[in-house]
Amino acid sequence: MEATDQSLSNPKRRGFHWSWPVIALVATLAGLSFAWHWDDRGLLWLREQTTSIAEQAISIWLPDYHVVIDGKPLAGLEKDEASDLSYDPSSNTLYAVMGKNAFLAQLSLTGEVLRKIPLVGWSNPEGLAVLGNGLIAIVDERQHLMTMVTVTPDTKTLNIGDFPKYDLGPSADQNKAFEGVTWDAHNQRLLLGEERPPALFSWHSDGSAVLKGDKLKLVNDNLIMRNLSALDIDEKTGHLLALSAESHLLLELDEKGNEVSFMALMQGLNGLEHTIPRAEGVAMDDKGTIYIVSEPNLFYSFKKK
Repeated sequence: MEATDQSLSNPKRRGFHWSWPVIALVATLAGLSFAWHWDDRGLLWLREQTTSIAEQAISIWLPDYHVVIDGKPLAGLEKDEASDLSYDPSSNTLYAVMGKNAFLAQLSLTGEVLRKIPLVGWSNPEGLAVLGNGLIAIVDERQHLMTMVTVTPDTKTLNIGDFPKYDLGPSADQNKAFEGVTWDAHNQRLLLGEERPPALFSWHSDGSAVLKGDKLKLVNDNLIMRNLSALDIDEKTGHLLALSAESHLLLELDEKGNEVSFMALMQGLNGLEHTIPRAEGVAMDDKGTIYIVSEPNLFYSFKKK
């Protein structure tokens, strides 16, 4: 009689038994890895370890950042849901947009509320970008509109009917539409971010309230995040910051859309005492300091060590 390998034919003698609970666990972990891009993030971390000092110097290089203001409450904005940030170099302040109760808030660089400007006619403003000379682009996710408003030191209120508006068109998920916007002065364009699935678009402008041509989708498969919450651009390097609330992630992309570095917004990393609960807005000032707001009203700033 032909001999058989009893270790393969007898389950009791196998070294490992693939039970249904084990198979389900492995499948769940594989699904989470895909959904949360853990594999992509791991590969990016490995690439960071071999990045030269010279390459780091011409990048934002997020691993070098450390929190200096850690979750400071924005006074009086607890019920308003801070949704985005943008730096205004002319006043050396930040503008934040509130999504639940629509208004602009002007903030100091340490998170003090300087003034509040009601937004009349907006439904759910989620993104904003300062272009300069008082011009600010505001994206309303629910109305699928981008409005170009002008803000002066004397502005008390803003009415959507008084300013040029641009239809951003339908999204794959109408409830997860456009949230991010930033002004790319070097390339004379606004960059727009769609929340889910994460995607990038551009719309050309000369820096005025008049946009040129059509909104164009950028070819980019490197947004290793579950959702896209906000965008900002570093004019010194031309690199883009992409923020994800659900992935607790800030990602740096170069001008070609390639991943450069990342910062996980989680407890114990980059000096954070606690995980940032829902990071919705990001901005960088002309000195390289990074600012983040998290719903409902938490303020953070990060500087290079």
